[in-house]
Amino acid sequence: MELQGKNVLVVGMARTGIASARFLLGRGARVTISDAQEAEEQAAACRELAGKGVVLETGGHQLKTFLAAELIVMSPGVPLEIAPLQAAQERGIEIISEIELAYRFLKTPLIAITGTNGKTTTTALLGEMFRDAGKRVFVGGNIGTPLIDYVAGPQEDDFVIAEISSFQLEAITSFRPYVSVMLNITEDHLDRYLSFADYIAAKNRMFMNQGPEDTAILNFDDSRVMALENEVRAQKLFFSIRQAVPAGAFYNGDLHLRYQGTEVRFTVRDALLKGIHNIENMMAAAAVGAVCMLPEKSIRQSLTEFAGLTHRMEFVDEIQGVAFYNDSKATNVGAVVKSLESLAPPLILIAGGKDKGGSYEPLRELIRTKTKALVLLGEAREKIFTELGSEVETEMVSSLNEAVRVAFGKAVPGDTILFSPACSSFDMFTSYAHRGECFKELVKKLKA
Repeated sequence: MELQGKNVLVVGMARTGIASARFLLGRGARVTISDAQEAEEQAAACRELAGKGVVLETGGHQLKTFLAAELIVMSPGVPLEIAPLQAAQERGIEIISEIELAYRFLKTPLIAITGTNGKTTTTALLGEMFRDAGKRVFVGGNIGTPLIDYVAGPQEDDFVIAEISSFQLEAITSFRPYVSVMLNITEDHLDRYLSFADYIAAKNRMFMNQGPEDTAILNFDDSRVMALENEVRAQKLFFSIRQAVPAGAFYNGDLHLRYQGTEVRFTVRDALLKGIHNIENMMAAAAVGAVCMLPEKSIRQSLTEFAGLTHRMEFVDEIQGVAFYNDSKATNVGAVVKSLESLAPPLILIAGGKDKGGSYEPLRELIRTKTKALVLLGEAREKIFTELGSEVETEMVSSLNEAVRVAFGKAVPGDTILFSPACSSFDMFTSYAHRGECFKELVKKLKA
């Protein structure tokens, strides 16, 4: 792909947009960055780029800027439906995502992980698994370092392991993983997509360029994932906690891995990762390891020793016999379902935040059978109360501090307080990580 002297517009000034601009500049492109907001968080980076000749357009998108571009590179946070992009598309201007741009320069075999929930844990687990096997790996994408930063470097690794979001997949044309993983599909981002079907279609783009030389790993237990199976042209492996699969991984108290006529059993009862959702993540990771010919010893070691990630079913502390779990990364209903399924009752659930447009109905039966109380906060609290408040004792509060104290006031020794919001954080916090750190600090103060 020739970029020298090309007039390229980058839309969005977040971390990915800045990384894309740097890469394009290094390839000799004439770069403009446009953002609807003022560049506050990336102000220093923008000043640096401006000093190198990058044109900055902030506080609103200008139609003429979009129509003057020869190529437009999208940051994941920007929807394709905005008017200037629609006008550029009608004019025939090529519009691609950052991962598409990166892929066109990628020389390293790509393992790509998507799904509504579990992406980050599975990606990080795979990074540890490959390192345990002595492989050089880059781990990033939708987490950590953008993929475009990797291709700007020497690309000396054996594999690239990338978490990929639906937003990133919206504007791909040639993006083609060597191994793709679809963990699950549940309602999410309905504040971005016009329908759940549109969200599923975006996820499905992961497979669109794969062929028989590639591999797709699919959740056999997820009906929405399996509905896509006939569209997948890659070789297929499956993982299941419900039944044995002919090729892939399954769980019946132990984790079994079947690949190319062999079967290996892994005992995971003592694994540091806990919960049925993490069994699914481990099965998917083990299947990737088999495809990439990792030694059995390395797969076994990582499945046992990987401790998980901050803010995802993270044990915080125990106060007077009451356990506290930080699950701030559970930003959708499907993630909370998995978390509730993984803990023994009685539970007190703290939930709420910025609503993402879906229904909370899938939580109803678990709320009724596993929780003794529900504490709600944030913009979504009244909607959640309307849908679920009749199932259990429910209280609405105005802050996370109040939520922690109210939940503890309802608890007795043996109870578990789970902070699993089912919503995004942006009504009260800057990110799920910020929200989770605040929760942990409040628990710390409570103990003091």
